[in-house]
Amino acid sequence: MIGIDLGSRSVKIIRFIDGEIVEQKAYDTIEFYRHFGKNINNRLQLDWERLQLPREDIVATGYGKITVELEGAVQIPEIQAHSLGAVYQSKLSDFTLLDIGGQDTKVIKIRKSRPVDFMTNDRCAASSGRYMENMAAVLGISLQELASYSKDPVELSSTCAIFGETEIIARIVEGCSLERLAAGVNYALYKRFSTMLRKLHSDIIIMSGGGSLNRALKDIITKETGCRVIDLPEPLFNGALGCCVYSEE
Repeated sequence: MIGIDLGSRSVKIIRFIDGEIVEQKAYDTIEFYRHFGKNINNRLQLDWERLQLPREDIVATGYGKITVELEGAVQIPEIQAHSLGAVYQSKLSDFTLLDIGGQDTKVIKIRKSRPVDFMTNDRCAASSGRYMENMAAVLGISLQELASYSKDPVELSSTCAIFGETEIIARIVEGCSLERLAAGVNYALYKRFSTMLRKLHSDIIIMSGGGSLNRALKDIITKETGCRVIDLPEPLFNGALGCCVYSEE
């Protein structure tokens, strides 16, 4: 079976056989559509021969499941896919899932292995991985280096990804250190989803998505919430894996 997560910034594909991942691939979303898409009757369809994957028990999720036509595929909501993936990977049944994607953040409350409530912040890139990318670029550092700083953060008040760049530049001119600015970016991101974490509280928080690779953010969440924060073995492929679990069930 094949699970496909057609995300806003990247496409993740997993091939799953007898409960085991036998193949996994990740692509930039634009490059994926450019290389593996074909226009038929004004509809974008996947070219399975070029993709070199068998057309077997396909389940898809993500933004792109509406944009691109996946012939023969079952489509499921992102909340369902990510919940199934997190339960499967963590072997836990009660927790809150924090998924920080390329252009949105999802917080899902899981009880008895099923989602019982969820909230999303998809109206502004300031609560997503795109914010981290933009701020790291302004600071002239990599995402890996950005993820190193959480101490003595500069207060950043802007709630907009674009105006946030202007605020960072102003703080650089004021002479703020790189370390404090980077920590401020991580705290600013935390503050934008902290309300959702409080409303959908669990003693255990599981992180997935690209934002889960930010170690400083994990430290901040642990410190501010007092919760146990857990990583997944395959945080970037969680949605695609959840599609496979759905197919298996």
